[in-house]
Amino acid sequence: MKRREFLAASAAAVAGAGLMPRFAFADEHTIELYSGSDSNIIDLWNNVVRPAFEKANPDLKLKVVDAQDNNGLRAIADRALAALKTKTDPKADMFEHFDPRLPTDGIKEGLWVKFSTENTPDYAKVNPMAIDSDYSLPYRGSQVLLAYDKTKLDPKDAPKTWDALVAWIKANPGQFIYNRPDKGGSGGNFVRRAIHEANGRDPSKFTVANYTEDFAAKALPPAWKILNDIAPSLYDNGSYTAGNSQSLQLLAQGVVTMTPVWSDQVLQAIAQGVLPEETTGLVQLTDLALCGGFSRMTVFTNGANKDAAMKLANYMLSSEMQEAIITKIGGFPGVSWENISDDLRQKYADVIPQTIPTFPSGDWETAVNDGWYRNVAPNLSRS
Repeated sequence: MKRREFLAASAAAVAGAGLMPRFAFADEHTIELYSGSDSNIIDLWNNVVRPAFEKANPDLKLKVVDAQDNNGLRAIADRALAALKTKTDPKADMFEHFDPRLPTDGIKEGLWVKFSTENTPDYAKVNPMAIDSDYSLPYRGSQVLLAYDKTKLDPKDAPKTWDALVAWIKANPGQFIYNRPDKGGSGGNFVRRAIHEANGRDPSKFTVANYTEDFAAKALPPAWKILNDIAPSLYDNGSYTAGNSQSLQLLAQGVVTMTPVWSDQVLQAIAQGVLPEETTGLVQLTDLALCGGFSRMTVFTNGANKDAAMKLANYMLSSEMQEAIITKIGGFPGVSWENISDDLRQKYADVIPQTIPTFPSGDWETAVNDGWYRNVAPNLSRS
C-alpha cells in the first residue's frame, strides 16, 4: 500500500483531528529517519547520505529527524508498537541507531524488520563481529585505540599488549593519561580493559543480566589494584582528564606522549589537522583490544515507506557510503574491511580491529564509575 493510501485509511480509523494536518501533508515518497546520535552523525546523514541517496533514487526523499537521544527514540518506538497493534501509521520508517530489544515485546510482536540477504542484498558484506541481532543492521563502528606521538615513541616500540603498556607507562612517568570513566568512552573503556585484564581477558563474563553486587564485589577490586599501581606514573602524578577531547588536546600540545582515544575522534582530528598525520601513531592491543561498538539501523515493519527504508538500509552498505564513514567521520565500516578499497585498507592497516570487545551498561556502568571514584581517585570531585 502506498503511503498516501495508507494514511487515508489510517486517518479514517483514528479519532482525533489533531493528527490530520501531519497526515495531509505527508509525502508518500519521503523516508522518515530518526536519529539520537551526536551532531556530527546528523550532519553526515544530512550533508552526505541524503544528497547521494536522493541522487541515486530520484523518486525518493529522505527526511532526517533529530530525536535528541535514546530516550527520544524509545518514546517513538513505544508509539510505533502501539500503532502496530491498531494498524495505524507509526509516523516513522527507521532509526539510525537503536537496540531492537526495546521495547521489550517489540521483536515478539513483529515491530522490527528481520534482516537477511533476501531483503538486504549486501547483508553478506556485514562484518560478522558487528552483528548483534537479526533485527538491526550495523553500518558504522568505533573503537578505543591508543594514540601516541611518533616523535617521542618509535612505532616499533609502541606497546601492543596490556603488560607492555603498563611497563611503558611506568618507564615513562607523566607521559600517559586517560579521562575519568564517567566523562568519556576513551577513558571509560581503558578502565574496562583493566577489568577485563583482571578477569581473564574474557568479555563474555560480563553481561547486563549477570550483574549482582556480590559478583561486582569480586570482579572489580582486582582492576582497582591494577589502576592504582599505574596511577603514580600518570601525567602530573595521577591526573585524569575531564573528557575525550581534553585527552586529545594534551596529546596535540605535546604534554603527554600517549592516551586512549576513540577511533572516529582521532581519525577526524588527523583529517582536520588538529593532530599531525606524519607524527601521530595509532596502535591497538593485540592480547585483547580495548572496547568498541557499532551503530545499528532498525526498520519498522509497519512504516508506511518500509520498502524505501530497506532500500536506504542496503544503500548504507555500499562502498560509497562505507568509505564516506571512514573519510568523513573517522568511523569504522559496518562491512568487513575486504569490501573497502585497497588504499583505505592499507592506510588504516594498524587499526583494523581483529576483535571488538564490549562491556555491558546497566548496573555495571554505575558499579564501575562509582567503584573507580571510590577506590582509584577518592580525592577527585565528580562535579
